[in-house]
Amino acid sequence: MRPAFTLLSAIFLMVLIAILLMLSLSLSSQTVKQTGDLYLKEQAQLLAKSSTEFALLAISAHENSTSCINRIRLGYATLFDIDMTLYYLGSGLPATCNTLDNILATKESNGTVMIDTVVTYTDPESNETVRFHRRTIQKP
Repeated sequence: MRPAFTLLSAIFLMVLIAILLMLSLSLSSQTVKQTGDLYLKEQAQLLAKSSTEFALLAISAHENSTSCINRIRLGYATLFDIDMTLYYLGSGLPATCNTLDNILATKESNGTVMIDTVVTYTDPESNETVRFHRRTIQKP
């Protein structure tokens, strides 16, 4: 009876150690993936902020009396695709503009722009897509 009990306790201990090692390995692989995903998310956030500033610069350099900039597409390091759609708020805007409201009563709000920025990254190895969306309302 005593050797059988020792054999059962040894098998139980080995199974317990194997389970702990599997959990440890799983946790370490998840940590590596989460670190990579966090890096891509931070990179996408920075690109969205920078491209929004670029869109404001492009709007201020463009003559809005006859036409408007409605969409801007950019690429960064052949990895990230940046797509910005611009919507205008104001009065007396040209017909070619993406307008949300063309009859604003307040003079100060005339020419306000809502910018939808979408940053997309597709991992070539896993074919996994990271997508970040940022919406801002700016006065250029």
